[in-house]
Amino acid sequence: MKQLWNDIVNLFYPRLCILCSRPLIKGEEQICLHCLARLPYIRYESQQRVDSWFAGKSEIQYARAYLHYEKGSSVQRLIHDLKYHGNKELAYLLGRWAFLRLQAEQSPLCQAEILLPIPLHPKKKRQRGYNQAEWIAKGIASVLSIPIDTTSVVRQVKTDTQTRRHIYERWTNMEEVFTLISDEALKGKRVLLVDDVLTTGATFNSCASVVDGIAEIRLMAFALAQV
Repeated sequence: MKQLWNDIVNLFYPRLCILCSRPLIKGEEQICLHCLARLPYIRYESQQRVDSWFAGKSEIQYARAYLHYEKGSSVQRLIHDLKYHGNKELAYLLGRWAFLRLQAEQSPLCQAEILLPIPLHPKKKRQRGYNQAEWIAKGIASVLSIPIDTTSVVRQVKTDTQTRRHIYERWTNMEEVFTLISDEALKGKRVLLVDDVLTTGATFNSCASVVDGIAEIRLMAFALAQV
């Protein structure tokens, strides 16, 4: 009965791909297979450059991004939809798709034992309605079957947008933004930091700094932006 009702609804109000607006067929979610195949995926062998950003700056051991991000691109549209339009399902799916791919590559990130989504300041979270990093992490957890920690680290400082800042300003602007509330859940674990976009690494580095020496730190960003 439920399937029949869904078929009737889809007949009059078809689900559309959020990138090309084509009707989605059975098995497609949010993005059609044509658009999925055309996304700018980052090759596994290109990750060394991302890892090098954190050398000598923090204890992040592995860093990985899923897609290239450029202004005006399809990836920017995806980020805006999950970040500013409350599309939790999209955030979940993107996290799941990314780690299904990483599992096939046997990525070290799949050895993580706990997920730590980058926290939003409480005021920004209230304004936005949710933390997109948490929902990306939920998608990852559906693949890895590991817990998500949203209480051990909090964001105590509400920072202004980083968009127009130079690299040095971005790093200094993120100093002492996060606070470790408890180390019990993280101690001795392989912790995977999760966020939507990696630009200069300042946010990831600031969050990693409060758990340095407590856990083995890795990171995963959905998209890698050009600085």
